[in-house]
Amino acid sequence: MDVEAAKMIGAGLASIALVGAGIGIGNIFGSYLSGALRNPSAAKAQFSNLLLGFALAEATGLFGLGVAFLILYS
Repeated sequence: MDVEAAKMIGAGLASIALVGAGIGIGNIFGSYLSGALRNPSAAKAQFSNLLLGFALAEATGLFGLGVAFLILYS
């Protein structure tokens, strides 16, 4: 197998983390919306948890993207 082909395969596998991040972010916002519609008075108190969950899920995707770029360009 050519080294360039192996790099492309490795980068593609590393970018699977972006799929997980997308699913996680959708789940976080969907759960927040569902909870806010059920109890609107508690929505403000849970907003900081929403942002923390979004940041952690997005960081996971960015780490996967960073690894994919490292594999491609190093």
